[in-house]
Amino acid sequence: MSKTFVFTGSGGQGIMSMGTMLAQAAFESGRHAIYMPSYGAEQRGGSAKCIVIIDENEMPCPMFEYCETMVAMSNLGYNKFQYQLKPGGVLLYDNTVITQEIERDDVIKVPVPAGDLALEIGSPRVANVIADGVLVGMTGIVTPEEFIASLDKKFASKGQNVRDLNRKAFERGLKLAEQYK
Repeated sequence: MSKTFVFTGSGGQGIMSMGTMLAQAAFESGRHAIYMPSYGAEQRGGSAKCIVIIDENEMPCPMFEYCETMVAMSNLGYNKFQYQLKPGGVLLYDNTVITQEIERDDVIKVPVPAGDLALEIGSPRVANVIADGVLVGMTGIVTPEEFIASLDKKFASKGQNVRDLNRKAFERGLKLAEQYK
């Protein structure tokens, strides 16, 4: 059975990276994965969204009506795409950035202070990796080891310090996920 994830936020937050790392981890571990990016011409600051669909079986068509899980990293992204989250689905959101009240009472809300935790770790740029850690820890859609392999591949050219920082962020997200299981 396929699982559909929507990642949304603003351009420059690493939304596309969140999706590519998850899709790559699933694909390289033998599952089928579809990654579909979508972003406006604004790039930084405009809305950004990507869709990842993962299944054990081949998927003849990447269409979906609703996603089971949405990861929202900005008010703009959440407001624009929240209708794609099915009732009963999981909304994982960065409550450092999304300060508005989430009025939907038909979804499971998972507030994650990804922005604050990223600053504690040493870089605001790893908030997305913290959120991915929570997602992987909560869903088990890929193993932590599979995701870390994807993370290392994504940042291979950035040097060991960047890889270590991202691993630390991912592990922080995994640890945080324990309280939501």
